[in-house]
Amino acid sequence: MKVLRNVQEALEFTKGNYQKSVGLVPTMGFLHAGHRSLMDEARKNNDVVIVSIFVNPTQFGPGEDYESYPRDEERDFKLCEEAGVDAVFTPDPVEFYQNHKTYVTIEDLKDNLCGKTRPIHFRGVLTVLTKLFHIFRPTRAYFGRKDAQQFLIVKKAVKDLNFGIEIVPCPIKREEDGLAISSRNVYLSDEERRAAPVLHRALEKGRAVMTKGMKAEDLIKIIEDEIKTEELADIEYVQVVDTDEIRDMDVIERDCLVALAVRFGTTRLIDNFFFEV
Repeated sequence: MKVLRNVQEALEFTKGNYQKSVGLVPTMGFLHAGHRSLMDEARKNNDVVIVSIFVNPTQFGPGEDYESYPRDEERDFKLCEEAGVDAVFTPDPVEFYQNHKTYVTIEDLKDNLCGKTRPIHFRGVLTVLTKLFHIFRPTRAYFGRKDAQQFLIVKKAVKDLNFGIEIVPCPIKREEDGLAISSRNVYLSDEERRAAPVLHRALEKGRAVMTKGMKAEDLIKIIEDEIKTEELADIEYVQVVDTDEIRDMDVIERDCLVALAVRFGTTRLIDNFFFEV
């Protein structure tokens, strides 16, 4: 497995792959079973698999956890090797963003859900992905459905900008008690960790009664009422949005995303499910 520490090394690696299918798994490191599932899917369908490990500073706003975001390079490299990854790209932020003045953004889709409280987040996501796509020229890029808004935004941007890359969504990986696996789960105290599975329980309770023609506000109330059974849960949002424009829906009459963000102490967790009419 090659370790690429800067853009020039990455470009040199790319030169040898022009005639091969390339699968890219973009990550911020502190890898877990969810990331491993993306690597496994990429390994099945591509000649070359590349994993980027980069805590991207441009997608963190003031007061967010950029400095404290968990990092463990040795463990990450071991997991990548076990998954049969061909190369890991882990650049230094200063070298990667030398006096950077160019950013990529998207209209409308960034303004709802997580974008309401993280206004620069998706600009940072699209900028780093655009750079990665230009450097590695992947055939396919792999994303987990836990970050559902990110997946929808990236899919739209790739279409709008004619990247010619297949964006592959992969299922949410969960702990045995239903909590969606996330690098940020390590922030949870023991008490918060015991409370956090309420998110999955609440979504499953909503999914069980969800039908075409149902009012979105009725579904949201069912989910919120279940979350509120845990005193430590502080709801940021529970929303039902369409999967094209990420706009709130009043009535469930077409394909949609049911998404939530909830804080346990200082830790913000997200979860969701897609509903197909």
